[in-house]
Amino acid sequence: MASGFPWLTALIVLPLVGAAVVWALPSSARTHVRLVALGFALAELLLGVGALLAFDTADSATHQLTEVQSWIPAFGVSYAVGVDGVGLSLVLLSVLLVPLVVLAAWREQGGDTGRLRHYLALVLVLETFMVAVFAARDVFLFYVLFEAMLIPVYFMIGAFGGAHRRYAAVKFLLFSLAGGLIMLVGVIALYLQGPGGADGFLVDNLTGLDLPVTTERWLFVAFFLAFAIKAPMFPVHTWLPDAAEQAPAGTSTLLVGVLDKVGTFGMLTLCLPLFPNASRWAAPVVIVLAVVSILYGALLAIGQKDLMRLIAYTSVSHFGFIVLGIFAFTSTAVSGSSFYMVNHGLSTGALFLLAGFLVARRGSQQIADFGGLQKVTPVLAGTFLVVGLSALSLPGLSTFVSEFLVLVGTFARNEAAALVSVVAVVLAALYVLLTYQRVFTGPVRDELATAPDLSGRERWVVAPLIGLMLVLGFYPAPALDLVREPAVTTVDQVGAGDLPTTTTAVATDEGNDK
Repeated sequence: MASGFPWLTALIVLPLVGAAVVWALPSSARTHVRLVALGFALAELLLGVGALLAFDTADSATHQLTEVQSWIPAFGVSYAVGVDGVGLSLVLLSVLLVPLVVLAAWREQGGDTGRLRHYLALVLVLETFMVAVFAARDVFLFYVLFEAMLIPVYFMIGAFGGAHRRYAAVKFLLFSLAGGLIMLVGVIALYLQGPGGADGFLVDNLTGLDLPVTTERWLFVAFFLAFAIKAPMFPVHTWLPDAAEQAPAGTSTLLVGVLDKVGTFGMLTLCLPLFPNASRWAAPVVIVLAVVSILYGALLAIGQKDLMRLIAYTSVSHFGFIVLGIFAFTSTAVSGSSFYMVNHGLSTGALFLLAGFLVARRGSQQIADFGGLQKVTPVLAGTFLVVGLSALSLPGLSTFVSEFLVLVGTFARNEAAALVSVVAVVLAALYVLLTYQRVFTGPVRDELATAPDLSGRERWVVAPLIGLMLVLGFYPAPALDLVREPAVTTVDQVGAGDLPTTTTAVATDEGNDK
């Protein structure tokens, strides 16, 4: 469904314009640099709200706000954008987190306005690619954006990170490029199997192809491996802890909160519809890897000494849940995974931002260097606890809803995988509560005796995220309305046959009563 106003193009272009303006400002204009970056980020958020209002939620399985223009007709490449409910949810997550990251970075870079200007401009450039990749409906365009995102992230880690930032940035780049090159082979091979022509790379034209069995399986592997690295899944996850440890907190927020969702988003919107038979063939192995990721990430998180690495390993576990739900092939599990992508961005993004505030007060990321902060900074302690409880999926907070849907939907298809994955709920309680105990309880360390509590600016950073966790925890219907119908459509495309679950049965009974 097309729209009169080019909402998605506007959302793609505006941050790029903002980055150019920020770079054009003189280094001496520190206040202007921050205000201009924040102004463009907030304007982008308002555009996102406008796109949401223009989107027909009742038809969320259909790609809307579409625009299709020939880009490289000789090669069948188009500028084609459009979003269904899942894509729109991730676009909204992107435009929400960026102004919070800008606000959190207000006093970073040691007062060096030149460095701050470059950092904030890179954040805005990254926002352009994040929005564009979730809206891309041309496979080649998706690939270009998939790779282009690496450029700003590489510099955000390598130029602004910790002592070993170059190692972490290069490792991130090499892993991502390796996956991307394999995916490029798959993209070209898929085009050769398709109808060709000026719109030969359009997702709609490549869906439903009658591919030879072996060809389809190899194409699935090429796409899936790139997405598994990006997600990240065990055993191709090892770049993430190093990147999260060395990157600034805001970079980790966008990297783990949004960019890594490109992996699971690609599995859901490309792997399953384009290669349905191969997806069913690979599902048993993928589910095993997902369960391993869930338990492995949770266990390693418990033993971490670095706060940022701990959060990174919790994300490996959470992404395992998302992949598990996608390959369970039930509409309940798939809608839970789609909702989980949003909720993980909220909770993990907030955790990284709060961890950044902690590091700024102590000058260290080592958990052992903290202690007793709840007596000195009660607001910081309270917000960290609430966000941590969201990460462990406490009922009443939004992550619980998505994790519950994933487990219930998976149980209908694979009882063993669901039951083993439940162990991670206990492990999550351990890594969250033990971390809180080590950082905030006990005697106050001398170095933290005069640590300031959250400032007004810092409270504005975390308050919207906590507010959304609470609202979507008690009333998730608006978000679920966006992802429910796309989940049903995806399961139909895979041809695995949807299975009834307790939640879907209750919903059906309520509908019949009405």
